[in-house]
Amino acid sequence: MGSDGSGPFFPAEKRGQTRQTPFLLQPGEWRARQAAHEARAREWTDPHQLRTARGEKHPVYDFLFTYYSFRPTWLRRWHPGPEIVLEGQEASEFLRWPEYRQTPEGVAVDASQLREHRRESVQHIRALLIATQGRPAFYGCFGVHEWAMVYQQTPEEVRHNAHPLRFPPDRIAEIVEANPIGCTHYDAFRFFTAPARPLNRHPLTRASTVAFEQRGCLHANMDLYKWAFKLSPFTPSELVADCFELARDVREVDMRASPYDLTALGFLPIPVESAEGRAEYETCQRDFAARSEPLRARLVSVCDWLLA
Repeated sequence: MGSDGSGPFFPAEKRGQTRQTPFLLQPGEWRARQAAHEARAREWTDPHQLRTARGEKHPVYDFLFTYYSFRPTWLRRWHPGPEIVLEGQEASEFLRWPEYRQTPEGVAVDASQLREHRRESVQHIRALLIATQGRPAFYGCFGVHEWAMVYQQTPEEVRHNAHPLRFPPDRIAEIVEANPIGCTHYDAFRFFTAPARPLNRHPLTRASTVAFEQRGCLHANMDLYKWAFKLSPFTPSELVADCFELARDVREVDMRASPYDLTALGFLPIPVESAEGRAEYETCQRDFAARSEPLRARLVSVCDWLLA
């Protein structure tokens, strides 16, 4: 799949359009894509499941499987996405999901099987994606949201307290209090400590999410993975994987810019308490914002197809 969203899984000329002539895949073609997707996903899911079996926690990568409640087995599972028809008798295995139907040419995912309560969810997802797409990116938060999550906490209260903090609590408080916090993402803001919440420029609520979400935010770009899997099985699995890969890269930067010292795990700090660190963080933000745009556009196309 091209980074602009073009390719055989959801062709560029079909984005934003409705019912098109189906793209037929012979058994050898779709089996190859299915295997390639599973192999790609296993690079992420196998290490996580091995750690889980050993009872090991990972402060960076566990988030992708706990906060985002999409099971590793589901991430490995391949779905073709809109306007793809799977040929061959083997395609009948997809009929175990109610969202698929048998057609004269083969088996395809069927938008008419979207239930009404899910339709409302798709409408919300689309509205959020469109609002985020159209709002200017903000690059002035500098990752202080992670610091606000440990602001004025005792060592026992700190979430990842198996790993040391880079500074003592009083220095962390100074960094948090140095400037107004510019967080625009409610699902980060809601984890702020109670004393930190009034320090944020915006009094965020769940209801105001669409009004504040913007593509410069690391968490908004991580959440593309959430919207991709919430649209499953209608989302092409390659798109789900692309969004997961972005979320994984964002999560690494998110935690490198946090107050935690994770050098023992191979994550060098991005010192956002310094001008050099803030510049590095902004560079990462801009890169993620650019990477997010074609993924967001492809997700909007899936929503449009479902809502047509």
